[in-house]
Amino acid sequence: MQQQWLTFARSLASQAGDIIRQARANDGFDREFKSGHELVTSTDLAVDKFLVDEISKTYPSHVIFSEESSPATLLDPESDQVVWVIDPIDGTVNFAQGLEHVAVSIGVYQGGQRRVGVVEAPFLHKQYWAAKGQGAFCNDQPLAAASGKALRNAVIATGFPYVRDNLDELLGYVREILTHCQDIRRNGSAALDLCGVAEGVLDGYYESVKPWDMAAGALIATEAGAVVGAFGKQRAEWPLELNGDHLLVVSADLYQSILEILQKCKK
Repeated sequence: MQQQWLTFARSLASQAGDIIRQARANDGFDREFKSGHELVTSTDLAVDKFLVDEISKTYPSHVIFSEESSPATLLDPESDQVVWVIDPIDGTVNFAQGLEHVAVSIGVYQGGQRRVGVVEAPFLHKQYWAAKGQGAFCNDQPLAAASGKALRNAVIATGFPYVRDNLDELLGYVREILTHCQDIRRNGSAALDLCGVAEGVLDGYYESVKPWDMAAGALIATEAGAVVGAFGKQRAEWPLELNGDHLLVVSADLYQSILEILQKCKK
């Protein structure tokens, strides 16, 4: 079944990417804000509806965990239920601004494991994908995380939440990373940052994100040889493999070094 889910998810992601490209080309979307500060566009909602409808039609017994239509879904980590974890547009601000780091993220989770991950980057013309135990790929070319790089030459990606009530802590992380590494990147899409680590163009990534931001990308990074973990406490409301609290994804050579740098900020 895993291969069947992967084939279906890749097709869905490609079609969703077409919807996103067309909406931008036609300037055919409206802008609103959730909770007063988080941007959502009519294209987010249109892509979400497309994905949910297609998954429900093909796999009516499966659970859908979506940022836009079902963010409060409760998941039992002991259950063998198949769960589709979707973010219709990861990088909504980028999409609305005309920037290219925009992605559709589709993950499949079952029995405490990430099973399938697909990340479609419609404006970069890339599709990243992985199935558990089968490696990671971009446009059908195998991916491998970076190796052999010195810490001082590492480029680390991160992001910042919409609510910035802990700004001092966030800037503390940035300061420590810039002290020890070459540079920081803030691209605006967690899913694509994770794929960047898998591709070896980024050496690591840290941020606190939601399950739909990381479910697919974390599997792709893992299958490419990166290490996925956490640099701080994680809430109990999400299963471990879908928990984006204090997410840390780094090439194997540098994981422990980056972990110690970030943990130092929390003391």
